[in-house]
Amino acid sequence: MYSKDGENYFIVDAHIALWDARPENQLNIHGKQFIDCFYDYHRNLSPEPELWPYEDYLYYGGERLMKDLFEDGYVDHAIFQPARLGAFYKNGFGQTEEAFALASQHPDKLTYNHCFDPRFEQAGLEQLRRDADRFGLKGVKLYTAEWQGDSRGYKLDDPWSYRYLEACQELGIRNIHVHKGPTIRPLDRDAFDVADVDKVATDFTDLNFVVEHCGLPRLEDFCWIATQEPNVHAGLAVAMPFIHTRPRYFAQIIGELLYWLGEDRIQFSSDYALWTPRWLVERFVDFQIPADMTEYAPITVAQKKKVLGLNAAAMYGIEVPAGLGAETPVAV
Repeated sequence: MYSKDGENYFIVDAHIALWDARPENQLNIHGKQFIDCFYDYHRNLSPEPELWPYEDYLYYGGERLMKDLFEDGYVDHAIFQPARLGAFYKNGFGQTEEAFALASQHPDKLTYNHCFDPRFEQAGLEQLRRDADRFGLKGVKLYTAEWQGDSRGYKLDDPWSYRYLEACQELGIRNIHVHKGPTIRPLDRDAFDVADVDKVATDFTDLNFVVEHCGLPRLEDFCWIATQEPNVHAGLAVAMPFIHTRPRYFAQIIGELLYWLGEDRIQFSSDYALWTPRWLVERFVDFQIPADMTEYAPITVAQKKKVLGLNAAAMYGIEVPAGLGAETPVAV
């Protein structure tokens, strides 16, 4: 929980990871390219006191994660959103067993989401059923630009994607997080295009589609889709740190999202360990739309409370302590 000026904020970090990008886990040059690109995002968008040494960034482990989020970062609950990247890393980029073990030790603080790739077709579908049972999945994270064999990505409206989404309906996996936004070397920008969300959101109205990174740099495309699809939500991972380097750009992003989606469909994310949550939470609570950007209404405290935690808590059924809930119910 974070407190400022007599207000208390329940914090849910809706997009975190526990990765291993050390050289011994890199399968090829693309593993190094990927983590180096991550580090460039971290280095260029973080305040100087928040910068990590490169070696620390490669692997940080569960103990540091718990400290950065729950001791130093004000976070009440966090949700793992793993990326597999099996074409780049020997044992994958996101560390499934380590993250799941941590979530099992701290079920009041951590939720483990898993991932799938529809290009594994029937074998992957059977694996998804086993994973749903083992991990008790409420959500998955999809990476549509991931490489697999000769393929450099897939679309959510591919035939096999539909079969996996139908399985999610059957298995009670309601929350589909999708990386749709900034490209990362060596992945292809167009494989992250947000357009395919439109079709699946229409056809699977009982699933929530959380578009991570709110489609950046295609914010306008995302907003025009999300405004007509009530089951499409915006994840603020990668958008948040612009509050430091480009505050007027961040004001435009959050202003557009509030205008098109409203206050109930926006979720705070640090994208840990790309960034740590402490300074992002502090900056967002202090943030206000610049007075000369009159096309956007000022952000209220009630809206900030929903974005920082109450919206994700409602989506995942996370208990919010008495006195920290929303003034008006969150619509999910």
